[in-house]
Amino acid sequence: MELRVLRYFLMVSREQSFTKAAEKLHITQPTLSRQLALLEEELGKTLFIRNGHGVTLTEDGILLKRRALEMADLEDRIIDDFKGSSEIVEGSVTIGCGEFKGIEELAEVCRRYKEKYPRVTISIHTGTADTVRELMDKGLLDIGLFLEPASTEGLDYIRLNNKDYWVVGMRPDDPMAEKEYITKEDLKNKPLILPERSSVQSELLNWFGKDIRELNFSYTSNLGTNAGIFANHGLGYPISVEGACGYWSEKYLVQRRLFPEIVSSTVAAWKRNVPYSIAARKMIEEIMLLEHKE
Repeated sequence: MELRVLRYFLMVSREQSFTKAAEKLHITQPTLSRQLALLEEELGKTLFIRNGHGVTLTEDGILLKRRALEMADLEDRIIDDFKGSSEIVEGSVTIGCGEFKGIEELAEVCRRYKEKYPRVTISIHTGTADTVRELMDKGLLDIGLFLEPASTEGLDYIRLNNKDYWVVGMRPDDPMAEKEYITKEDLKNKPLILPERSSVQSELLNWFGKDIRELNFSYTSNLGTNAGIFANHGLGYPISVEGACGYWSEKYLVQRRLFPEIVSSTVAAWKRNVPYSIAARKMIEEIMLLEHKE
């Protein structure tokens, strides 16, 4: 199986047309059809459903698309990794993160980095901690930012300076918006929207303690932005870190800290004993400078 043919497959899946894909690839349609027929024969699976309106993927085609995208991304990363020299740093750096206060520090790091190395492209992938770790393990991300508690097994890391307070989000016309902070008593029988990560849920459940039986866990959400939209529509109260919705206008959503307080730190991490591109090494060095700041 050649990566070139997998890229042909990806182009057809994107264009949903053999004719359009062939034009984009600058090859003839019969050549493209023959190459992908051989791919189907090699895999022993039908990848396409052909109809009068174009081409769609079968279930096996959808599975192959996911794997082919990972392989194509990895090839692109390999090419980028070998760009640059001791004089000129170029290529790309990929960073995975969630939505939390640590992104403020990351933005400052990236600003300084781009001043030094303007020819490097920085790609930010926003996702849950589990997704970020999986992509790091596959070699598709250089660096990950994780809200604690988080597993750092096999990683080198530093703890960032910014800390996140846990808050409850609500509409500005909600009666609880008048409060300075929110207690467990305030949340009894309210529809709550919890973070998806089980380790974070455990931290919150410990905070609720014996009152857990009087709580209504209505939704979970992997990122705070969508939870905030649900809250704005009156569907529930998201419990998250301040950074998750810190840029929301209070016209739509307000946040009140929990009391007793829950505070979490963020770590920036990278795989231990792994060779990195020059661009990625320079980014790690820039991040490590945070360790020496107050």
